[in-house]
Amino acid sequence: MAGRILIKNIKAIIQAETEPQAKVSGAAMKNLPIIYDAWLAIDDGVIAEFGPMAEWPGILDWTNLEVIDATDKLVFPAWCDSHTHIVYDGTRETEFVDRINGLTYEEIAKRGGGILNSAKRLQNASEDSLVEQALGRLDEIMKLGTGAVEIKSGYGLSLEAELKMLRVIKKLKELSPLTIKSTFLGAHALPIKYKDNREKYIDLIVNEMLPAIAEEKLADYCDVFCDRGFFTQEETDIILQRAADFGLKAKIHANELDFTGGIQVGVKNKAISVDHLECTGDAEIEALLNSDTMPTLLPSTAFFLGLENPPARKMIDAGLPIALASDYNPGSSPSGNMNFIVSLACIKLKMTPEEAINAATINGAYAMELSSELGSIALGKTANLFITSEIPSYNFIPYSFGKDKVETVIINGEIKHTLETF
Repeated sequence: MAGRILIKNIKAIIQAETEPQAKVSGAAMKNLPIIYDAWLAIDDGVIAEFGPMAEWPGILDWTNLEVIDATDKLVFPAWCDSHTHIVYDGTRETEFVDRINGLTYEEIAKRGGGILNSAKRLQNASEDSLVEQALGRLDEIMKLGTGAVEIKSGYGLSLEAELKMLRVIKKLKELSPLTIKSTFLGAHALPIKYKDNREKYIDLIVNEMLPAIAEEKLADYCDVFCDRGFFTQEETDIILQRAADFGLKAKIHANELDFTGGIQVGVKNKAISVDHLECTGDAEIEALLNSDTMPTLLPSTAFFLGLENPPARKMIDAGLPIALASDYNPGSSPSGNMNFIVSLACIKLKMTPEEAINAATINGAYAMELSSELGSIALGKTANLFITSEIPSYNFIPYSFGKDKVETVIINGEIKHTLETF
């Protein structure tokens, strides 16, 4: 039961909105609303009031109030991680070594590794085991400041296994305090049994998987890996249009490996987000500028696989919004640490700290259709936030990439973690 919490003597409240926005784009991403020397009150799970210390006491007349002294500490809205694959069985560190020894991501996939490796393991894992493993990962990312997360299927690649994954995600929504969105990604890779009959697998997705998922209400979104060596623009269009018939909005893995039209087909299908985007040029930027689709960058994937980084600077300077997400998965981004994602955005993508924080909070919330509830400090929003340890400024988050700066995590108005619990 969420109680009443007063956080006082806050060095700075980051992302403190008096006029909440759904997202921020282009030059506005450099603006980060901040209140210095502040206090914040939480009541019944929501942000009840906040302001400068000079305006209190006298505003609040509460009893049974838990008080947190945040002297020299910062308060952030919890990170919103809009792209993960954290329901999986086991790890893939042997493929990590294969890449060190010269094999590419695509070569590993052709040998039955990559997504197909995870699919084989998941098909043999029990729902209980998958729930237990995923809960551990959710607890891990919560302690690092994440309060909302999207989780994809896609390691099933059969009707039974995809349904199993989505039922696991549904169970996680019940068991975890985090806000969770569920995405069906049956078109993650082509199963070996269908390698000579792509049409038959597309037919399985659109005529068997999607109706079964809709009947059980197991997913919020439908995703497709539209890229070289995976699914074509035409196949993606077929799947997303059929998903829309069942009320599933589009998300897309797009242009990670090549210029494949994934961004354009996502915009055509009114995708909530298009993700990865390492290969993004003028045509792709133009398509996004004329849409409500959120471009979502996953810098740890490019970092881990040694790919070219997406042109974040060009995209923002053209006027686009950007979201950041972790892509937490066993093969290409085995970490859900959004603090490190913010660091990579600054170091590798040349985003400013203000832009990166906006991308990991309010724009990440937008990419999950949660910006009216999460992603900033605003009256009436859900009290998902974290308090840092004593740090000099918000710039210290991306600067000090090797340290855990998250001291206290509050989810739904309840303290879920403090460093003392380790």
